[in-house]
Amino acid sequence: MSNSVYQINKGINQSIEFKGLKAQYIWYLGGGVVSLTIVFAILYIIGLPSLLCVGLVGTAGAFLVFKIYKMSNQYGEFGMMKALAKKQIPKCINVYSRGIFFKDIAIER
Repeated sequence: MSNSVYQINKGINQSIEFKGLKAQYIWYLGGGVVSLTIVFAILYIIGLPSLLCVGLVGTAGAFLVFKIYKMSNQYGEFGMMKALAKKQIPKCINVYSRGIFFKDIAIER
């Protein structure tokens, strides 16, 4: 049996990349695998047939892997945070008073 050697590519001031996953997406995939393991254990303890448990968790795991790889390729290291921040910017700002444009009134506040 041969030993597998995985290389983590990290340079100076570069984010971690492992098998095509960048930065935080490695943690998302790890958390998803742990949660799917817990779901499998719960389904098995409930009494569902083991093949059904494996099928459900396997399907959910495949969906999880494809979704996380898609997000990693689409957004990159910081892109998802930028996309979420962009949604929080208001479309317009309504100002009902002209007081902010006058010097004397702006100083009094």
